[in-house]
Amino acid sequence: MDQEEIWDVDAARSYDTPGTGMFAPEVLGPTVDRLALLARGGAALEFAIGTGRVAVPLAGRGVPVTGIELSRPMVGQLRTKADETTIPVIMGDMATTAAPGEYTLVYLVFNTIANLLTQAEQVACFRNAARHLGPGGRFVIELWVPELRRLPPGAPATVGLSEPGYILLDTYDTLEQHVVSHHFHFDGTKQAELFRTPHRYIWPAELDLMAQLAGFELESRHADWDGAEFTAESSSHVSVYRLPVSP
Repeated sequence: MDQEEIWDVDAARSYDTPGTGMFAPEVLGPTVDRLALLARGGAALEFAIGTGRVAVPLAGRGVPVTGIELSRPMVGQLRTKADETTIPVIMGDMATTAAPGEYTLVYLVFNTIANLLTQAEQVACFRNAARHLGPGGRFVIELWVPELRRLPPGAPATVGLSEPGYILLDTYDTLEQHVVSHHFHFDGTKQAELFRTPHRYIWPAELDLMAQLAGFELESRHADWDGAEFTAESSSHVSVYRLPVSP
């Protein structure tokens, strides 16, 4: 599955869910608050900016935001909320595409680094972030913790979520560290709609090594955007990496 094919016009039209899900104030508010603080009055660059879920409110807080995005339909949806002057977007992939200028913050939210399906591409993403940052600049990643403890021996899949009208089924290839999320949406009819997204899952320790290869050091890791402690039971994390300041 090609990422440009996945994030097509239909996906872009259905992506935004104002006020609910990842657009809920209790989810989005702490995200924007933390990123605005980490920007330290400078400019921010969002990898995989999508429809502007985070970029639009962050720009509304006075942080200059530029984006990199692979999907033209997703950017088209963003343009219904902010023009090119307000939030410039460079088309391309987050592992290699360059944006003009220097930033104090690069961020990559909602598990999106896992959309890069090889370890080499994920390392290249860290290096691309480093190229855009000045000394002391920060790269922030929000990512889920692989749920292999929930995978019974010999079973290929887990049920990630089951609620009225929706089931999430994740199938694993533990040799390649690949997982495909199968999103089933259904109603009272016999028909169901399936949306699939492939990922390469990353353990926190592996993520830290990728950061070191790109010249970063881990500054902090929390279980969420509110700063809850990260523990062995945490299902996700917000990791902040920082480039050293020259002596």
